Amino acid sequence: MNLQQPNANEALQTKNRSRNVAPQSGICSRCIDGCKGNCDLFRATFRGRELLYPEPFGSITAGADKDYPVDYSHLNIMGYALGAKGIEPDPDKATFPAVDTETSFGVTDKVKMKVPIFTGALGSTDIARRNWEHFAIGAAISGISLVCGENVCGIDPELELDKNGRVTKSPEMDRRITEYRRYHEGYGDILVQMNVEDTRNGVAEYVIDKFGVETIELKWGQGAKCIGGEIKVNSLDRALELKKRGYIVTPDPEKPAFQAAFKAGPLKQFERHSRLGFIDQEGFMNEVERIRKLGAKRITLKTGAYPMRELAMAIRWSSDADIDLLTIDGAPGGTGMSPWRMMTEWGIPSIYLHSMAHELCERLAQRGKRAPDIAFAGGFSSEDHVFKALALGAPYCKAVCMGRALMIPGMVGKNTEKWLRGEDGGLPTTVSRFGSTREEIFMNYEVLKEKYGSEAERLPLGAIGIFTVTDKIKVGLQQIMAGSRNWAVKYISRNDIFSLTEECAKVTGTPYVMDAYREEALQIIDS
Repeated sequence: MNLQQPNANEALQTKNRSRNVAPQSGICSRCIDGCKGNCDLFRATFRGRELLYPEPFGSITAGADKDYPVDYSHLNIMGYALGAKGIEPDPDKATFPAVDTETSFGVTDKVKMKVPIFTGALGSTDIARRNWEHFAIGAAISGISLVCGENVCGIDPELELDKNGRVTKSPEMDRRITEYRRYHEGYGDILVQMNVEDTRNGVAEYVIDKFGVETIELKWGQGAKCIGGEIKVNSLDRALELKKRGYIVTPDPEKPAFQAAFKAGPLKQFERHSRLGFIDQEGFMNEVERIRKLGAKRITLKTGAYPMRELAMAIRWSSDADIDLLTIDGAPGGTGMSPWRMMTEWGIPSIYLHSMAHELCERLAQRGKRAPDIAFAGGFSSEDHVFKALALGAPYCKAVCMGRALMIPGMVGKNTEKWLRGEDGGLPTTVSRFGSTREEIFMNYEVLKEKYGSEAERLPLGAIGIFTVTDKIKVGLQQIMAGSRNWAVKYISRNDIFSLTEECAKVTGTPYVMDAYREEALQIIDS
């Protein structure tokens, strides 16, 4: 089984010369002296550390393409002809548009969402910054939550800190919160995430005091990498500034050799890195209590594709601390910037990690303790993924966190605005086939126009794109839920999925296809 071919990938803009490659190394079977490229090793000969990351930074999102032995495609969804949950089993009443896709999470002051999805952490990358208006307004008008990720204050060019290094002004963070709240209507919330640097800089204090932000998210990690957040910096002065703010910047912009390399041209970018976080139970509990005293109504936790030990810590400590939502992000992840080989090869893949999480939540509940509300993340993009994740994690999984699947329509919509203005060659045929105006192109534009009136003309098209994709996921989910006879999210259970392979059954604890409902079937035959 070829799980992933190293040494060449479109994300790095590299490829092998030979049709045949060594499966483990990815090196061509015949590596010829005199070859003109362009595998990873060839290009790294000249560009070195640049080959750690997908490119071009700021213009792409990248997701690892390793093919794992078991993934969510190895689960299938049950459809029934018998019964209905949450509605009278009457063909005139139990229609799929009657399915309720609303969900909620939290301990007491719950957050409701119209659809059980929300955005991944959109932090300090250029992708998030450049597209924020589209992402934020799109999430707000769709009635889902939005996570404002790490380091937003820390890289703000107009950041002001007091003598203790605490944020006193951050126009970029102000913009992030204001854009979401501009169209927020009671469904969803903006979660402001904090890492080591954000905690040191007093980000929670700033957003709670200035904006009354209600939900703070602590971050242990993500599925895409096992180190802190990163961005690239195209300016020597900017690199020096970020180092003075306390960030790790590599190569060291203060060293004369790297300054010379940057000025001469071969060194084109510096990298700003966040520090690794280190967890312990006492420190975690103290931090939760500190943030509550600051005035946060809800505290959530984001953890990554760590082994079962760290997963158990996240679940148990979240239970003990009454965390409102625990997001569990599996490998390989997708990101605006993560080391490519790390993203491909590290961490527990999503379906394995999520199966572990269900097992641990069940064990905790059996001991009479509250299992936290959880959300699954890691490679989801469509309504069937949402259903499978909710079913695999039932009854603990309340929502699915999506990264690139909600970013893409934001970027496509944004670019459609440019194309409609005649920029970049105008509308491509993939779009012009639907029309030449926003009213013709976006099937939900009139729906929003009816709701917002003339204000709809000011909605960014990326936001309309996210609304339209969210609506597609909602309707598709309604269809799947009706087929499985679940007329509300709370009725979805592990009985509604099954494994297509015995290995998947072993990993997930869901029945193998030939065993699902076997006993009931035999009783019917034998009666």
